[in-house]
Amino acid sequence: MSKVTLTVNGRTVTREIEGRTLLVQLLREGLGLTGTHVGCDTSQCGACLVHVNGQAVKSCSIFAAELEGAEVRTIEGMANRDGSLSVIQQAFQDCHGLQCGFCTPGMVMSAAALLQDNPRPTEAEVRHHLEGNLCRCTGYHNIVKAIMAASGQDVAMAAE
Repeated sequence: MSKVTLTVNGRTVTREIEGRTLLVQLLREGLGLTGTHVGCDTSQCGACLVHVNGQAVKSCSIFAAELEGAEVRTIEGMANRDGSLSVIQQAFQDCHGLQCGFCTPGMVMSAAALLQDNPRPTEAEVRHHLEGNLCRCTGYHNIVKAIMAASGQDVAMAAE
């Protein structure tokens, strides 16, 4: 067992963990932050995407012990301070960028990473960026539309 201290969604937390504990396990089981989903256990689907020190990371692919002192942001940390939805979350709601909702936390976190690096991406750039996130319901059209809307761009895209 070892001790790890992280800042998660602005709150410093210290936990005793086994060396094999994945970040996603610490978040879900150790901290009760169940918005980060486990979809494949092989880092293929992106449902477990979080931000670590400002970078998008698939939390099923990194050991929590490696993150001593790191800042982690999960989907629970995306809302505005007053509890209202962030611009990206609101765009997903407004543009119907979800169906079952399982992939949505990872998609929102991926979108936030993209818009941080590229505030006005093209539709092609959005689609390319989402290659690491799988959605089994939507066909991606409304997800792309939501990200374009969150970037302040026209959402009148050609139907697929």
